[in-house]
Amino acid sequence: MDLIYGGLPAWAFWAACGVTLVAGFVKGAIGFAMPLIMMSAFGSFMPPTTALAGLVLATLTTNIHQTLRDGPRAAVDSAWTYRRVIVTTIIGILVTAPFAVMLPQRLLLGLLGVPIAAFALVQLAGRSLAVRLEHRSRAEYMTGLIGGLYGGVSGIWGPPMVIYLLSIGAGKAESVRAQGVLFLIGSIVLLGAHLNSGVLNAQTLPFSAALIVPAALGMMAGFRMQDRLDPVAFRRWTLILLAITALNLLRKAIFG
Repeated sequence: MDLIYGGLPAWAFWAACGVTLVAGFVKGAIGFAMPLIMMSAFGSFMPPTTALAGLVLATLTTNIHQTLRDGPRAAVDSAWTYRRVIVTTIIGILVTAPFAVMLPQRLLLGLLGVPIAAFALVQLAGRSLAVRLEHRSRAEYMTGLIGGLYGGVSGIWGPPMVIYLLSIGAGKAESVRAQGVLFLIGSIVLLGAHLNSGVLNAQTLPFSAALIVPAALGMMAGFRMQDRLDPVAFRRWTLILLAITALNLLRKAIFG
């Protein structure tokens, strides 16, 4: 068992499994937030680079399931529709991944948390922040670039995409599938980037692989919850989850 602990004590490994189970359930139900939940919780009892390594394979495998749940053709259609977001996200991840071991995590979490919290709280208050169609291409480029720049150093690139999908009024199935496509491609890039950066190594790779099991179990339960949510409830819970995760990022940024 010591091989899969990633240099952590046994209690920390099993705590990580529990966190991943919950994160998988949330991802299955809403379509995102697995890296947010894992990074914010893992940071309480393991080094940041171990936390980042731990989420890589769990997010990769769950993103495969999320992307292909409606079939390969639907996934390809979503990939083409949101190609601008996807391409700029990949570029951002490749640019910033080598700096993951150098940049201060508290600063990054704070810079990510403030705009996400503001958007979610404004939307929950009933204000509309819809993207005008004539600005959609520009918004997609900016969404991907911002998500990618943060994703390379923190493993978190989903919130800007979620905000964009909410702002254009994407439906539940389209939103979840589009997120899955983006997250899958981004997680493949992240895997390669951190095999190169050294974050994933002989010690952390077995740990990351072990977390695939609780992630998959949680996601299967989450899929059943997603199927029961009507579109209005889905949007409301998405916004609530965005607000909670953003406030938690700010808590980590301020208090460590």
